Amino acid sequence: MLDLLIRHCTLPDGRTDQDVAIQNGRIIAVQPALAAQAANEVDAQGQLLTPPFVDAHFHMDSTLSYGKPRVNASGTLLEGIALWGELKPLLTQQALVDRALAYCDWAVARGLLAIRSHVDVCDPRLLAVEALLHVRECVKPYLDLQLVAFPQDGVLRGPGAFDTLRRALDMGVDVVGGIPHFERTAEQGAESVRLLCELAAERGLRVDLHCDETDDPLSRHIETLAFHTQRLGLQGRVAGSHLTSMHSMDNYYVSKLLPLMREAGVAAIANPLINITLQGRHDTYPKRRGMTRVPELLAAGIPVAFGHDCVMDPWYGLGSGDMLEVAHMGLHVAQMTSQTAMRQCFDAVTHTPAAILGLDGYGIAPGCRADLVLLQARDPVEAIRLRATRLMVWRAGQLVAQTPPATAALHLPGRPASVSFQP
Repeated sequence: MLDLLIRHCTLPDGRTDQDVAIQNGRIIAVQPALAAQAANEVDAQGQLLTPPFVDAHFHMDSTLSYGKPRVNASGTLLEGIALWGELKPLLTQQALVDRALAYCDWAVARGLLAIRSHVDVCDPRLLAVEALLHVRECVKPYLDLQLVAFPQDGVLRGPGAFDTLRRALDMGVDVVGGIPHFERTAEQGAESVRLLCELAAERGLRVDLHCDETDDPLSRHIETLAFHTQRLGLQGRVAGSHLTSMHSMDNYYVSKLLPLMREAGVAAIANPLINITLQGRHDTYPKRRGMTRVPELLAAGIPVAFGHDCVMDPWYGLGSGDMLEVAHMGLHVAQMTSQTAMRQCFDAVTHTPAAILGLDGYGIAPGCRADLVLLQARDPVEAIRLRATRLMVWRAGQLVAQTPPATAALHLPGRPASVSFQP
């Protein structure tokens, strides 16, 4: 007797009418018409069954703080950073925990079961680090929370920031972060990349740097990150987040840069909702989109994931933890409208970020962990188009969230009443 059997589902790779058998929190079989019985059986009715959504870039310490102590009037990245600096002295550990746990509830309801969150380590009290380490343990039964030690004020610009970052890693933070373009000079930015990569190599950790989050085409710290990744043998463990300056770079330089990133095994993380909102603020018209060159990165063989980045915080007053909304925006901004490209956008919020985070047992195959989401859609493209309802969400085979199907009942003159359909 199986624990759970999900019948008649469609998988993201296009296989239809598949049965997925689950025992002891793991998938043990995926095939049509399984001759088996289960304590709990679900008929998917041809709907899409996918591994859970994964957010490769988020800031959980600031989430749900919108309007505290005031609203970002200019809408710029720099005012957001200044606003966060005003808020930090007012933070309490309990408020940080409460907001983060509330957001994790939102995430689970939307089938988002793995998040990489950057946590500011420039406050010597490390209140946010302590809070999110506590949250990580609280949500462990139903959500993977990976933490990045992020020196928001600059690891060289902020007094004692490098030592504080090391303390955060000692406390159990998972990944080395940085923000080289926010250091005082380009030279200090390059030096910060070297220091942070060497620290990661010394400790056997992954690296994820906010890199070149600017409209300035001369911000080229991703080149330095690729160099030190290769020099230190960190291939496959390093990501450059944002990379928005690439949107403004000349094509000749990018033609050199992309092979360097590929050779170094550096992944890219774009944040469509926030990149399209914060970038181009100094432009009149034509106005730059700002998001990095996603199609070109993919064509060069570089893994590209999408992140939500912000939800209701000093940088962004919207958001709901919906990674399909992120994929939807990414698709539009990057003009990725072919069938293949739209499916790449779905991969950018599922399989690709799972690989970047190094998630164990991710996927729908025998031996994988039974973390699954049943969507009210027939394929990944329809899921993005509709921002499909998450009908059921399972963690290790246990149901953790359920939402009724989205329907609309019409009452139109001359037509049969109560004709229901998915809007």
